Amino acid sequence: MIHMLSSFDLKPGEDWDVFLQDYETFLADLREADLIVDAGPLGRRVENTPMDTDIGRNQRFYSVMQFRDRSQLDAAYAHIEARSRPGTTTHLRMHRRLTNSVFLCWEDADAGPDKG
Repeated sequence: MIHMLSSFDLKPGEDWDVFLQDYETFLADLREADLIVDAGPLGRRVENTPMDTDIGRNQRFYSVMQFRDRSQLDAAYAHIEARSRPGTTTHLRMHRRLTNSVFLCWEDADAGPDKG
């Protein structure tokens, strides 16, 4: 399985509840199109703990999405990049509200170093 971590901030004045609704709609569209396995809920950073050691980034919000394999990951990216339906209108609305965004992908270790 491949996972994608999204870390980001919302632009000043953006409404969290509207963003959250768009996120849920976006995920539902991706699931329906079989472009994602699942995703966790949006999260807020807990930075006042010694367990949070990333001083290089200061994003406040996070999400993690899971993809079955590289093929599904690439298909999801191509779908969004092509601005095709469903889901991309919602993705664009979400993306326009973001600032300071960083995305990171990793594969489960049991996939082995040369299987990705």
